[in-house]
Amino acid sequence: MTGSGGAGASGRDQGPIIELRAEAFDASILAELADRLAIPDDGAVVGFLGITRRTPGTPAPGQEQEASRHAGRTVEALEYEAHDAMALQVIEAIADEIERRFGVTRLAVIHRTGEVPLGEASVAIVACAPHRDAAFEAARYAIDETKARAPIWKAERFTDGKVWIGEPARESAVNADLERAGREGGREESP
Repeated sequence: MTGSGGAGASGRDQGPIIELRAEAFDASILAELADRLAIPDDGAVVGFLGITRRTPGTPAPGQEQEASRHAGRTVEALEYEAHDAMALQVIEAIADEIERRFGVTRLAVIHRTGEVPLGEASVAIVACAPHRDAAFEAARYAIDETKARAPIWKAERFTDGKVWIGEPARESAVNADLERAGREGGREESP
């Protein structure tokens, strides 16, 4: 296990808690992380658990032919590879962005590496904040940006091969903001 996070004076982790784990975890990790992070001022704890599903995702560029070979088949497991030091650094930068954007400092991002069988958890996110909007926004931003920017690569494993999944990594959230604006039709509010 590699990661960061420190205990505060109250004995609770003040966050962020950022880890890459080869060991399996289940949904109980959300309660464990909430217990470590939440303080009496928090009115919201939002947890997200990503699990391996049986249906395939979108293949990475260049993997379309291999993906078509497995069309209609059930995914048996996911395989995650990471550049550990760089992935932790990128997720820490995302946590810093979350603090600046949403004021949320009590955050956890735990991501699996190695094989993750069907139905098992691959990522857990917990965000604690005084108000629910900030906690929801922080959790959503954490998973979206981790998937888009951290050097953690995912392959879907089938009985006779695997397919790498996902888009090329983005370098920053600025690009994500521009992409979101484009999807929303470029709407801008008048002053």
